[in-house]
Amino acid sequence: MPEDYELSAQRAEFRRWLEENCPLSLRATGSETPPAWGGRNRSGQAADALQWMEAMASRGFITPRWPTDLGGAGLSEAQAAMLSEEMKRIAAPPPIMSFGLWMLAPILFEYGTEKQRRRFLPPIARGEIRWCQGYSEPGAGSDLAALQTRCDDAGEHWVINGQKIWTSDAHLSDWMFCLVRTDRSVKQGGISFVLMDMNSPGVERRPIKLISGASPFCETFFTNVLVPKDQMVGSVNGGWEIAKRLLQYERRMISNAGTGRNEPLHEAIVGRGVSLDAGLRDRIERVEMREQALQLTLTRASQEGVSHLASALKVAGSLLRQDQAELIVDALGLASLIERPVPQGVVSETTDLGTWLRSRSATIEGGTTEINLNVIAKHILRLPDPQ
Repeated sequence: MPEDYELSAQRAEFRRWLEENCPLSLRATGSETPPAWGGRNRSGQAADALQWMEAMASRGFITPRWPTDLGGAGLSEAQAAMLSEEMKRIAAPPPIMSFGLWMLAPILFEYGTEKQRRRFLPPIARGEIRWCQGYSEPGAGSDLAALQTRCDDAGEHWVINGQKIWTSDAHLSDWMFCLVRTDRSVKQGGISFVLMDMNSPGVERRPIKLISGASPFCETFFTNVLVPKDQMVGSVNGGWEIAKRLLQYERRMISNAGTGRNEPLHEAIVGRGVSLDAGLRDRIERVEMREQALQLTLTRASQEGVSHLASALKVAGSLLRQDQAELIVDALGLASLIERPVPQGVVSETTDLGTWLRSRSATIEGGTTEINLNVIAKHILRLPDPQ
């Protein structure tokens, strides 16, 4: 059915604005320029990516359905869908990569106070603060509830001591959303969820170098770090419910990585001069069909809201991401060792082999495949516990 006059006029306005504001350099198929992360430290982020992020933020288009007083554009569902369609039409990339947007913001909408939402959501919508996640610890990985980072009451502040590990981009982040232990007498029931300024005295960050050569993960140490009382989200000892909810958002985010290529797999291989035999063509078609099936499932799931289905999507997306990377390395052979053009200062895998090595972590981060299969068995399939 044709759009009514008002929606057609809105579409025309979106189209005009996007054509004028999205840098042409970012629209190229196969562009190696990663989206901006924003934050206070802008070094190493491509200038055209930052320009695109700031332009989108100025119109509230990073968070188009959020209220305008929280940094959004206040668009209806139909208007936001049109904006997305017009971005796809010109191959406009996402304006930002943001843990604050994907994981923390939904938690603040659901569990935060009005004061917390008004303090933290607008900077997220504008890309002004870069967030990292303080969950895993050396003795608390798959068994996350075993975490031991202490959070003690000191009157006007919480005092935090302990360590986190595998903290993505902690060395580049401004703030952290963090799980801490406020009661050592119980396990899940003694965990709280706090927001911490990473420039606070007592915070130390040490990047971990991976086998791919990049260092996106860190060890993070806390020594008598003071956190104001109003930076705890939810109730004292009520953090485990929030932690599990946030993991659903994280797993849905990771599942999107399997469909986030800005260049079709076929073009990524043929464009490098590879001749396709029947076997390679069959592998490409099978992977591309999985990409399309996952994308359609993600679209449907986004309309239904986040749930335990996120675990199933995360398993599918992370395995797909690994198979994509492996297929490219198999097809390119030694050419997978050739350096790709990456903007100066950007910390990223610069070869296809590096991308393949990095993909090994996809089935570990955000909860291992084994943990997610347990969630699927218990909460989706309703299977009985093993006797």
